[in-house]
Amino acid sequence: MTDPADKRLPAPLRKLLPAELQALCAVAPCTRGELLFAQGKKPTRMLYVTAGEVVLQRMGRQGESVVLQRSRHGFIGEASLDSARYHCDALVITSGAVIAIPMDAIKRSLAADSAFASRWIAMLNHEVKRLRAQCERLSLRGVKERLLHLIETEGGEGRLPLGSGLKSMAAELGVTHEALYRAVAELEKHGRLRRRENCLVVVGGV
Repeated sequence: MTDPADKRLPAPLRKLLPAELQALCAVAPCTRGELLFAQGKKPTRMLYVTAGEVVLQRMGRQGESVVLQRSRHGFIGEASLDSARYHCDALVITSGAVIAIPMDAIKRSLAADSAFASRWIAMLNHEVKRLRAQCERLSLRGVKERLLHLIETEGGEGRLPLGSGLKSMAAELGVTHEALYRAVAELEKHGRLRRRENCLVVVGGV
């Protein structure tokens, strides 16, 4: 069961969405293992993660799961707005909550409200920058280098929440979880990294 979001909308959504879309927002709980949308299905709603953790993934050539995006806060599947089908799965890996907005209503508002369209483009530009950083990170050869880059670009003040754990983070970095465990252990051993309150903290800057 979903509930009208009204005043529970996070500040970024209140700033981004026009009033008529805010009125259509609905909060829904999501549980670990739940598939919020599936590859090949027709998009009907835009989702915004407010709590928990969701990954966008698809199957690789060898049957392995390839993580395309990991979100603890913000939109998922923005590219589906003008697509006939989803190109990946959205899987909940840490229980939380999402806000659902009807896709058709977003399209109508973008066509009718130029100010909203400009804000939406700015939001997408920010996402493009984040994805560019991800591509740069995956081009790095070493696991430790990828991890430190992730903390620098996705964290704040040298601190990155672990979310659902190192195993999920390994998929985002494109490495095995065993390799990531070894990298974390080596960085801790040399005093460059610490684990604090479900966070990874870089010592002395990245």
